[in-house]
Amino acid sequence: MARDLFQKCREYSDTAAARAQGFYPFYRCIQQSYGNHVVCDGEEKIMIGSNNYLGLAQDPRVVEAACEATRKFGAGCTGSRLLNGTISLHNELEEALADFLRREAVILFSTGFFANQGALSALTEAEDVILCDKENHASIIEGCQVAPAKLIPFRHNSAESLGNRLKRVPAESGRLVIVDGVFSMSGDVSDLPELARVSREHDAVLYVDEAHSLGVMGPEGRGVVHHFGLNDEVDIVMGTFSKSLGSMGGFIAGSGEMIEFLKHKARCLIFTASPAPAVVGGVLKALEIMRAEPERIGQLWRNTRKMHEVFRQIGFKIGSTQTPIVPILIGSEAKAMAFSQRLFEEGVFATPAIYPAVRYGEAIVRTSFMASHTDEDLDRVLDIFAKIAKELGTFDDPAYTEPGRRRNVFDFNLPDSCGTEAIRGASGAVARNGSGLHAAVSR
Repeated sequence: MARDLFQKCREYSDTAAARAQGFYPFYRCIQQSYGNHVVCDGEEKIMIGSNNYLGLAQDPRVVEAACEATRKFGAGCTGSRLLNGTISLHNELEEALADFLRREAVILFSTGFFANQGALSALTEAEDVILCDKENHASIIEGCQVAPAKLIPFRHNSAESLGNRLKRVPAESGRLVIVDGVFSMSGDVSDLPELARVSREHDAVLYVDEAHSLGVMGPEGRGVVHHFGLNDEVDIVMGTFSKSLGSMGGFIAGSGEMIEFLKHKARCLIFTASPAPAVVGGVLKALEIMRAEPERIGQLWRNTRKMHEVFRQIGFKIGSTQTPIVPILIGSEAKAMAFSQRLFEEGVFATPAIYPAVRYGEAIVRTSFMASHTDEDLDRVLDIFAKIAKELGTFDDPAYTEPGRRRNVFDFNLPDSCGTEAIRGASGAVARNGSGLHAAVSR
């Protein structure tokens, strides 16, 4: 008898328990959005769970540009870029991004997920290797797993670990090193100067995902690559429009030859409908505003420094973040779920990250802050966090009182050159984020 493919669906009960206890925190419906405020169930909440870092998603100029593009080109392109789906706005945005990032060429993808998957699968062959930071974003991990190259993880933000892995790669193999510019869960900044140095020493191509650093770091918000002055040292830059640029989609930037190759070989590009006119028109305007109004980035960092400082004063552990991504350590999975629910009830929208997204017993509430948050917003958030921490006994959790005795459970594995290594396994090493070199936020 054939195996029942739906048996696992009938047996799935993970979310039912949370719903039964009244604190299922995902798929909350937003009925209206004001950027830093949203309306859910008819009630206004302060949004601190969004990646809308510069507050551009609801900027009236961006919205009008999206509407104008829709009026001119319609709701969708109804085809792939390769065939009938290229409109003039696509070309304009690619040229604008290439100029902004000081790159020869850019190619757009319908999502950032597709950008990573398309580039990694098209550029590597079976005899090549991809060296992947253990805390890279899931879209990078997925892209690595579908690529034909062999996947080798290295310890988070460790140039030493990367170098040791590269030494063991066969001399004839192509090698590609891929890292996040800013790591999406911890807020760590990539130690790019050291990683670039090691990559050069071993003739490795260096690929940087700027999803959470574009519009946040570097001159005019060009990202971590420009923050460190390493544009000539990095071969491939990937970015998304779903964070600072307030929309959706992604891109790959690099040499003209590479982009021409991807235009005809990246399956995620040539077999997917092209980005909608509204998306591209809105992103073009958002990019223009970001470059013309640098004060937005300045305000983002003022808000970021305030939240880092006061969260620590209250007693929260926020890890080694240097960016507007601020992970608030809660501890137990149940407490993190309850904490998020209480935040919601008190008028704050944020979501937890629990195992397997983080280590077991180290659940967090992942927060991120925007240029559009006012001091009143931020003070209100801090007061509510302090109140709920006291109410739920957050600082009595073993994550705070006995951190060395927490259980370590791995979330997922990647094949290693000599077996299997857990991605978030306890390596005994303190996470490095380049803070001793170029701290983005003064402590």
